[in-house]
Amino acid sequence: MKQQTVKQFMDAIGAYYDANRAANAAWFFKTENGGYGEGDQFLGATVPKTRLVCREFKDLPLDEVQKLLDSPIHDHRLGAVIILVEQYKKARRDAQKRDEIFRIYLKNVYKGRVNNWDIVDSSAMYIIGPHEESTDRTLLYELARSTDMWQRRTAILSASWYLRQGDPTTTLALAEILLYDPESLLQKAVGWQLREMGKRVDRKILTDFLDKHAATMPRTTLRYALEHLTPGQRAHYMGLKTKSVAGSSRQS
Repeated sequence: MKQQTVKQFMDAIGAYYDANRAANAAWFFKTENGGYGEGDQFLGATVPKTRLVCREFKDLPLDEVQKLLDSPIHDHRLGAVIILVEQYKKARRDAQKRDEIFRIYLKNVYKGRVNNWDIVDSSAMYIIGPHEESTDRTLLYELARSTDMWQRRTAILSASWYLRQGDPTTTLALAEILLYDPESLLQKAVGWQLREMGKRVDRKILTDFLDKHAATMPRTTLRYALEHLTPGQRAHYMGLKTKSVAGSSRQS
């Protein structure tokens, strides 16, 4: 079978170019000056169509996948990480192959190629998560302390893997590091992962965390974390936040 190439992938996904969807995606992913996706370019391919193309190119050689990651087009980079995830899963009995995929992925995290929330969220949990599971997870804490927003989001999303195994410890530790992050996308991610911790592992672990932090944590993070609690619990923790803000206003 003839080896697939990046050009063939680009041609295949290019067939789904849609100018209206591309314009909407550019707005949705904040590509304007100063936006978190500043300068990103879109074809307008839907995620289902992107995944369809990725299935066709699931065995794309890693050097060709790297060319996708180097592309200025968002759809190409999203396709690249989807392919990496599928190849990583397929290589579950091939540690050398997994190491190679992990190194390529992490290199591109550092290069700023894994650089929007959908690209991070589609991949970090499935590559960095399992790869670091048997380590001390120092890498995740280093990413969480990065000055780069997408590296910080990569950290907290990677820890989703451990929540699915019933282990909240890394998510809790990362939440402590990221709890007062000024970026809205990080506040949402931390709140989302706290919510998942309560949902998938133990609600009491979540409420213990909220008892400690609800009054001072960002409102966005708190709202996301509360989504699966009872109405009474949500009112209680939002009340703690409201009282804290009111108290701060009186002191100022």
